[in-house]
Amino acid sequence: MRASAHIRELIAIAGTDGVLWNPEELMLYEYDALSAARPPDAVVFPRTTAQVAGIVKLARRKKIPLVPRGAGTGLSGGAVVTEGGIVLSLVRMKQIIEVDPENQRARVQPGVVNLDLSAAVAKHGLYYVPDPSSQRACTLGGNVAENSGGPHTLAYGVTTNHVLGLEVVLASGEVIHTGAKFWGRPGYDLTGLMVGSEGMLGIVTEITVRLARKPEAVKTLLAIYDQARDATRTVAALTARGITAAALEMMDGFTLRAVEEATHAGYPMDSAAVLLIEVEGLREAAEEQAEQVQAVCMENHARAVRLAGNNDERELLWKGRKNAFGALGRISPNFYVQDGVIPRTRLPEMLDSMERIGRKHGIAIGNIFHAGDGNLHPLLMYDARKPAERESVAKAAAEIMAECVALGGSITGEHGVGIEKSELMPLIFSEDDLEMQKKMLQVFGAGEALNPGKVFPSGKMCGELRVQMGGAG
Repeated sequence: MRASAHIRELIAIAGTDGVLWNPEELMLYEYDALSAARPPDAVVFPRTTAQVAGIVKLARRKKIPLVPRGAGTGLSGGAVVTEGGIVLSLVRMKQIIEVDPENQRARVQPGVVNLDLSAAVAKHGLYYVPDPSSQRACTLGGNVAENSGGPHTLAYGVTTNHVLGLEVVLASGEVIHTGAKFWGRPGYDLTGLMVGSEGMLGIVTEITVRLARKPEAVKTLLAIYDQARDATRTVAALTARGITAAALEMMDGFTLRAVEEATHAGYPMDSAAVLLIEVEGLREAAEEQAEQVQAVCMENHARAVRLAGNNDERELLWKGRKNAFGALGRISPNFYVQDGVIPRTRLPEMLDSMERIGRKHGIAIGNIFHAGDGNLHPLLMYDARKPAERESVAKAAAEIMAECVALGGSITGEHGVGIEKSELMPLIFSEDDLEMQKKMLQVFGAGEALNPGKVFPSGKMCGELRVQMGGAG
């Protein structure tokens, strides 16, 4: 196929090997880990901030929409194309530019894979805290766009709590810098505004992050329950005792049986639920806290509490948790993963509601929770080849999200809004709220130039989203 004029201009900026435009190549970019829309008109792979700025200026001049993209592991349709245009893939911008171990800081390009950063700074006794289950593949730029979390953000916060500064290319092609390596820089918190903006305000080309010191000791416990409600009550009880775990995860019996069959991680096949709990710190403090956790679990009717005896056992338990979504893919042709948030004290009620919704629509639902902060990941099993099941899943998912809001929560905790939940935004925002947010696009000169068709309601029903098999959360 002969390259069009704007393809030739993109090649002039990014090089011959930096642009895709053949239809068979573009097909790979019409979906993320959740959803599909349509293929882009081109995909371009810049390596420098100057190249990104040049591409943005070209797109602005020709009025072509731009969709920033990382590894494509997103779970809300945030990196898919809705209106044609150019996908600007940042995966080749993968340099760790600077590591400052004394100040526990690093400066990286957005294409750096999450886990690769921790591996690179491990020799200094440091690591990067936010750890989505897709951390072996997801990029830090994508984490910034969606304000990603993960199991170990309970005690230390999500991405926004670990990003100190950004380099951003605006829709005009202008390059700005927000924040700094140190805390408390004066002026408006533009870094906080950019984190979680889903690529609609600007394109991040450098990220300054805070690193954490590896703890002296880590204790990992597996609490086993015959009643799922007892597990959810334990979560609130731990908080009431003033115990803040580094991680506090829950899986129900349906899910953990699939996980055990796939990973052989040591989860009990006959239990109704398990809590995977991790505490860390100085050795004596971690040991004392592990004893306190065990006592609270037993007081709340845990059948047993196991302590991982060594690092291999700990890593195996976490392997099971982080591969849970893939394990469920072995028992269902498709599943739709949700991402709601509720107060942790309402977990028992939410379990009841999801059981009721599942029965109403004839859908099996597996549950994986970041239970400590009330972040739910129910997985709805279905067969995408059957239109009736697709419709039922979409309706059930919307009802689950509405129930989250009714219990005082939100429609997303870490996956973002994208196209998946844009029509649900009125559940938590008034028209005035949404209009004010839209005005931010104008303030940054973005309009509909960057990642159009995302976050804000369009008037379409949520069931129109073409849901595909889910990925990691």
